[in-house]
Amino acid sequence: MRVAFATQDKERVDAHFGWARYIAIYDIDTRGYRYLETYDFGGEMAEDGNEDKLAPKLEAIKDVAIVYVAAIGGSAAARVVATKIHPVKVAGPEPILDILDKLQDVLKGTPPPWLRKALAKGEERNFDFEEEA
Repeated sequence: MRVAFATQDKERVDAHFGWARYIAIYDIDTRGYRYLETYDFGGEMAEDGNEDKLAPKLEAIKDVAIVYVAAIGGSAAARVVATKIHPVKVAGPEPILDILDKLQDVLKGTPPPWLRKALAKGEERNFDFEEEA
């Protein structure tokens, strides 16, 4: 499963989704996690009501199941959820590696329903209905 992190320093989840300078992408499963890439959005990311700045971020996270953010606006949250990505807000700046460690522990146990749904993102759904005789 791919997970994204909104960050200003590439080490912590410390950014509002729309204002994030970077989006770091990791792959995670029960065996571990690995860094994949970081998208650099540079430029002016200040709050300005400009919804167009969200398009490149949405494109960057299109293949992830979860995006961790310090905050996310209602419009952005709706657009993220519409692409079947689960946004998770952290209470304060939190190291990305700590979040990955915690998430891996949850994956090894019994993930909550929202996480099981996120894990299924991108998997082909197979409905095997037996014909009744």
